[in-house]
Amino acid sequence: MFDDVPIEEYDLDDLQRHMGVIFQDFIRYEMPVRDNIGFGRIDAREDAGRVAEAARAAGADAIAEALPRGYDTTLGRHFEDGHQLSGGQWQKMALSRAFMRRAPLVVLDEPTAAIDAEAEAEIFGRLRDVARGATSLVIAHRFSTVRMADRIVVMENGKVIEHGVHQELMSADGVYARLFRLQASGYLTEATSP
Repeated sequence: MFDDVPIEEYDLDDLQRHMGVIFQDFIRYEMPVRDNIGFGRIDAREDAGRVAEAARAAGADAIAEALPRGYDTTLGRHFEDGHQLSGGQWQKMALSRAFMRRAPLVVLDEPTAAIDAEAEAEIFGRLRDVARGATSLVIAHRFSTVRMADRIVVMENGKVIEHGVHQELMSADGVYARLFRLQASGYLTEATSP
C-alpha cells in the first residue's frame, strides 16, 4: 500500500518517477559529473541550475568545482582524462542523483557509509531542508543517523519489533536501547582511554 492504494494499481513508470533511491552499493558512472548527477532526473539532465542545486544539497558542489573541468570533468579510471574520486566523494555524487530527482519519496540505504561523521551531519542537515514535504526512508545502522529520524522502526528477521522516537525507545529499554548503548560504549571507551 502507498497512500492507501495497493501498489499493484500504480503505473510502474509513474511510481518510479516519484521515488528517489540510493543504495549503499551505488553506481559509479564513468562519465562527466554533470551526467553522474543528472541521471537522477534524466529529463532534467541538461538543467545546469538543477544539477548544481542537487550537488550543493549533497555537498558535492565543492568536489565538482575543484575538478579540472568542473561539472564537465569525466569521472573514473577507464578514460584517459578520467578523474578518480575517493569513496566518500563518489557517495556524494550518488546522493546528488537522489536529490536531483526531487521525489516525494526518498529511500536512502546506508547513504553515508563512506562519509566521515562531520560530512554525515552536514548532509543530514541538508537532507531535512531538501526533503521537506517528502517522505524519507533511511536505512541505517549508525545511531548518529538513526536518532535524527522523526520515527524509528527496529526490525529483526523481517519483522517490526519496536518503533517510536529515540527517547521513547531508550526508555523502553529494548533492542534499540541495548544496541544504542553498545555502539555508544565504543565511542565512550575510546574517548576515555589514555
